[in-house]
Amino acid sequence: MSVTEQTAPATTSAAPEAARMRLLLVDDEPSVLNALRRLFRPQGYAIDIANSAAEGLTLLQEQPVDLVISDMRMPGMDGATFLEQVRLLYPQTVRLLLTGYADIASTIAAINRGEIHRYITKPWDDQDLLLVVREALRRRDLENENTRLLQLTQQQNAELQDLNRTLEQRVASRTAELHQINSMLEAAYEEMEANFTMAITVFSGLLEMRQGRIAGHARRVSDIAGRMATLLGLDSRTRQDVVLGALLHDIGKLGFGDEMLAKPVSDYTPAEMQRYQRHALDGEAALLSMDKLRGAAQIVRQHHERLDGRGFPDGLAGEQICIGARIVAAASDFDGLESGTLSEKALSADQARRIVGEGVGTRYDAPTVQALFEALRQIEKDASADVEVDVRALKPRMVLARDLQTPKGAILLPAGFKFDEAMIVRVHDLGDRLGARLTVRVLLTSFDDGARARAADIARAGGTVTA
Repeated sequence: MSVTEQTAPATTSAAPEAARMRLLLVDDEPSVLNALRRLFRPQGYAIDIANSAAEGLTLLQEQPVDLVISDMRMPGMDGATFLEQVRLLYPQTVRLLLTGYADIASTIAAINRGEIHRYITKPWDDQDLLLVVREALRRRDLENENTRLLQLTQQQNAELQDLNRTLEQRVASRTAELHQINSMLEAAYEEMEANFTMAITVFSGLLEMRQGRIAGHARRVSDIAGRMATLLGLDSRTRQDVVLGALLHDIGKLGFGDEMLAKPVSDYTPAEMQRYQRHALDGEAALLSMDKLRGAAQIVRQHHERLDGRGFPDGLAGEQICIGARIVAAASDFDGLESGTLSEKALSADQARRIVGEGVGTRYDAPTVQALFEALRQIEKDASADVEVDVRALKPRMVLARDLQTPKGAILLPAGFKFDEAMIVRVHDLGDRLGARLTVRVLLTSFDDGARARAADIARAGGTVTA
């Protein structure tokens, strides 16, 4: 006989997420089923029970469940065969096996055949079993969220490709010269699409597009962190992990509500702070399935750890924290203080430097902070070597000094891009569509000798080069 129970409203001690989860308990011994039911029911789970594997499969046809706990030894179909069927028919259902010590050989076979999450030996410890179930369901939810995010990225890439095809159709109707320009732009777009780092940059901007005031945070942190990694003499692979980890360090905040994103961390309620302290784990979980991002995933998990061991999520201390996470922590905190995402108001660069410097020995190690300050000096020096230019004054071979972004932070052209006639026309068109005066930052070395001195004077005065 199979039985389905709807639980009473969860008690205050039950986990909030349990109220939406359904468990199927399968065992031919009523005493075992009763014990499991008494254990899980107060936690808020919806409970289905079955006295045999066949009844369990019938129940699954009628009502999908989130997790199955099955005994190994049952008449007819045993637990290993039953869970193998569950894997084939309902792959999203988490599978746990109850087994005795004498069944260890068949248990190993069951794990291989049914891809079982865990096996639990009899007699079980109630608290250990509750923890195993919670962790299994949590892992399943994180995997589903990771799949959703990847599908979202693919959908947005498809939309970008559709937009590009629409633009191609419009350009195709123009003159032969404009058709040649469009071909060059298409080649540039395909090259950018193939660039892994640029794809990660676009992905990291998903969160920032929801809140304009933090637009560019990940790119700024990545620029600072990349310079710090070079100054600290890290190898090329580690430097790449640092750059990617910096771009993605806040990816776990994708689940935050707009209200949380709209205020600084210092204004969070206790409940919001608890949610905030989980985002490093969520970010790591979203990246672990991609081999190229394993190093970045470790940085994402550890970037809120502190040198003195008082950080989160793991309370690591000193060199237990990977060098990439130490770099990203200092760079992110500096930019967060300067942009006002960590404090009630934005601080000046000097104030942000002072606060970060005061954290040496507790939050940060001294070499990392020294590298941060040197990287900031490099950025300031680089800023003095470029000038703001009206797009109508652009000339071929001029080089972008900073990323060209949309108002929401999406990157149109990366720093270091060298303009040609085709792209200049395209940027002109962009300015016309926006209906606003559009300017870019260009390296002074891009100007011909005759115009460089005048451009340098305009840069020192804080002005804009016009046509």
